[in-house]
Amino acid sequence: MLQTKNTLLGKAKVFVLVFFYYYFLTINSFSENQLKTENYAVLTILDKVNSQSEIVEIKVGREYRFKNLSINILKCNNSKFDDDPEVTAYMQVRDIVNLDDNKVFIFNDWTFASSPSIRPFDHPVYDIWLKKCYS
Repeated sequence: MLQTKNTLLGKAKVFVLVFFYYYFLTINSFSENQLKTENYAVLTILDKVNSQSEIVEIKVGREYRFKNLSINILKCNNSKFDDDPEVTAYMQVRDIVNLDDNKVFIFNDWTFASSPSIRPFDHPVYDIWLKKCYS
């Protein structure tokens, strides 16, 4: 006599095992690679006209006014890599003197502390560099 196996029960067990394996694997990988949003950003602002630099501390989400500039940091992240941590920030900069409605921001992008030349801040009078983020 030919024995028949309950294949539906076997498929259900495999499905449950694969689901739990995938669930625990993704939870561990997301928690390790998740970026931590910090509360403060430290920037260095250079005035090219009189060659003076100033280090400013900006609370994330608050607008900071520096002479003719309005600077807003929306996010500031530290990566969790051990050997070379990367500090990134999403920054919006407006020139208060320029009232042209067609160009709201003179800079509206991510900036990187390790290599600011990837997304350079281009202004004839000022340079801005991200230094660090912290809570």
